[in-house]
Amino acid sequence: MLESRPKAAGFTAAGQLLNPTAEQPLNPGAEQRRVLTLRALATQGRSEDYENITEAFSIPQDINTIAPPGSCQGKKAGIIGGGLAGLSAAFELRKAGFDITIFEADPERIGGRVFTYYFDSEKKLYGELGAMRLPVSHETVWHYIDLFGLDTRPFIQTNPAALIYLHGKRVRNDPWGENVRRHIYPTYDLTPNEYAQSWQQLGYLGIEATVMKAPPLFRKEILEVLPLYSQWANYWDSLSTRQAMERQGLSQGAINLLSSLFPIAGAFLSNSYIDLVQEYYPANFVYMYEIPGGMAKLPYAFYDSLSGRAEGKYCGGLPAGLLGNVAWKGGCAVKGIYLNTVDNAVTLAYNQKGTYGTLYGNFDYVVCTVPFSVLRVFDIKPSFTSLKMQAIREVTYSPAHKTVFRCARRFWEEQGIYGGGSYTDLPVSMLWYPSSSPGGTSYAAGANTGISGVYGGNMNPGSMNPGGGGGSEGVLLAYNFNMDAVRVGNLPDEARFTILKREIEEVHGLTPGWLDPVMAEFKTQFWNRDPFYRGTFCYFTPQQKNLFSYAMTQPEYGSRVFFAGEHISPLHRWMQGALKSGMEAANAVAWAATRGI
Repeated sequence: MLESRPKAAGFTAAGQLLNPTAEQPLNPGAEQRRVLTLRALATQGRSEDYENITEAFSIPQDINTIAPPGSCQGKKAGIIGGGLAGLSAAFELRKAGFDITIFEADPERIGGRVFTYYFDSEKKLYGELGAMRLPVSHETVWHYIDLFGLDTRPFIQTNPAALIYLHGKRVRNDPWGENVRRHIYPTYDLTPNEYAQSWQQLGYLGIEATVMKAPPLFRKEILEVLPLYSQWANYWDSLSTRQAMERQGLSQGAINLLSSLFPIAGAFLSNSYIDLVQEYYPANFVYMYEIPGGMAKLPYAFYDSLSGRAEGKYCGGLPAGLLGNVAWKGGCAVKGIYLNTVDNAVTLAYNQKGTYGTLYGNFDYVVCTVPFSVLRVFDIKPSFTSLKMQAIREVTYSPAHKTVFRCARRFWEEQGIYGGGSYTDLPVSMLWYPSSSPGGTSYAAGANTGISGVYGGNMNPGSMNPGGGGGSEGVLLAYNFNMDAVRVGNLPDEARFTILKREIEEVHGLTPGWLDPVMAEFKTQFWNRDPFYRGTFCYFTPQQKNLFSYAMTQPEYGSRVFFAGEHISPLHRWMQGALKSGMEAANAVAWAATRGI
């Protein structure tokens, strides 16, 4: 018999709030974030995990408690990579007085996998080709957002007016799952017990129920990097997501259904179950936020501070004379890491765009933040420890593709959709709509909740909910993972553009060709083809957490080379993991420097 969860007033069967963003303030303070985090966990029926989750996402120790301001002047630190991990490591090391050189291979932008693409010079029309949302509990990210004074507004994760289009059936995403059960379930090979459950309940069973059998003391290992894990964590790590779902009694028909409704799970059924459940254990998807004007504002706030444009403003009022110097080397791709045994320094070999030959720089310490998919082709002499080299060779990076479209009209709003995402089993996989109005105002979640049920045939805008604001320009995002990302992302640009338009029309019930005059511009980012990344994000396969997670964090060359990035953290794929690992690497460098290592 499949497990069931009781329904509570105001919650879906999966324990998600019916209208989460209605409770979310703009620019939430620390206390408001605490309350929302508690409430999010309560929706999952496990408030007892609050302390463990907040500890996992907390801000690391301030570097100046380890190395006082200016105490490391004259010491040189090289940072490989100008993404969030590298930027946070540089920001913290500067406060201790280190002289820092940041090597960023991309000559045109900063921020790594935070990538906001702007269609217009006023930066009003934009889409997120990388990180696009921020859970309320990711406190290390909020630390820097607050520090830099960036605005935030609710990101609409779920919308009952958005669409689910599977097996040729199109329904509204009502919060209780009745539309899917009535119209889509009959097209899947489900058991009688599965028919009795909503798709949200089936999702809970397949994703979260396995870890809920363990006490909180062991559940917290999902968000920890340890030299040794409990039997619980090792069991979860031994399973693929498909195996975990099968052991919960789900049929292949149900797994197939859930693959489209939970794309991060469905696209990675052969990957590690414990790496998937880290997405859901902290209730990441209940209360989410975005940065108006683009997530790229966060890395550029770092850059402005490091470049001296905001001298000392965000460094606790430290005098400029105590801050380290920062050199940004854009278009400089590091190719080699070497230990100089004569003076125990670390030498970096790099190529600089526009110049010939290999250049070299010597540093007392190095923080390497590039993905292991990039580090794999570095010349490393002497080799790092055996397990680190094995991890560099084996750790899995998974594909993802995004295409953003500039649309002459917000046709989805004419169909009653204001924010959120639609899901389909077509290769396009997911469509994401802006969470704000053309004027930048946040939409109230749950607008148009009266629109429900199934609809089909020609649903060209104007035939439903006309005058809903769809006449304004807007940006629509198509997003998919793994094999769909490979198959769509590798298409020639025009072929991809055409196929995606036809699939979006099919999801929305538009006649073929309707979008041709509406969608004039697009921008695609297929991270596997990007030479600076060669993969989108770290996603372990079974046993890799147990085998490699701790070894990946350990310094090399006698505590001269340190590592940071989302792949190093226990929280893959999120800005939280990158930023916290960068701060932790900076602290580790400070400990080594103050001890004369």
